[in-house]
Amino acid sequence: MDTLIFDLDGTIVDLFHVKHWLKDLRAESTSPYEKAKPIYNMNELNELIQELKQKYKIIVVTWTSKGGSKEYNKEVKKAKKEWLEKYDFPFDEIHCIKYGTTKANAVRKYGTNQILFDDNKKVRTGWKLGKTVNAKENILPILKELI
Repeated sequence: MDTLIFDLDGTIVDLFHVKHWLKDLRAESTSPYEKAKPIYNMNELNELIQELKQKYKIIVVTWTSKGGSKEYNKEVKKAKKEWLEKYDFPFDEIHCIKYGTTKANAVRKYGTNQILFDDNKKVRTGWKLGKTVNAKENILPILKELI
C-alpha cells in the first residue's frame, strides 16, 4: 500500500499564528499546541483523508520542540496526539520524533512510493522516498487529485 506522510506544524496545524508560540515553546509550555487551530476545514480534510485511506496508509511524522528536554518532549508528543484526536484526523500511525531528525527514518520501511506533505523546504528537499508536496500551499486540490 502506498503511503501519505503528513507533517503537523505549519502543514495541518496553524501553530505559527498562535500568539507567543515560540516564546511559550522555549519556556517548555505545550499551550501553543493546545491553542492552535487547524489550517483547513477539518470536516473537508477528514472526508478526503477517509477516502484516501482506501488506497493509502496515512502517517503523521512530526518533530518535537527544538531544544526541548526529554520530559517536555514527552508532553509535546501527548499534546500533538490530543490535537489530532480533538479534530478527528484519521491517521494510521504517528511518529513524533526529535526535532531535526530525518523524517524519512521513521517511515523508510514503507518503501519509496510515499508522498510527503510538509511546509519545510529542507525536509522536502532531503526526501528520497517518493514525491513531496509544499504544504505552504493549499494541499486540498492535491488530495482530491489522489482520490
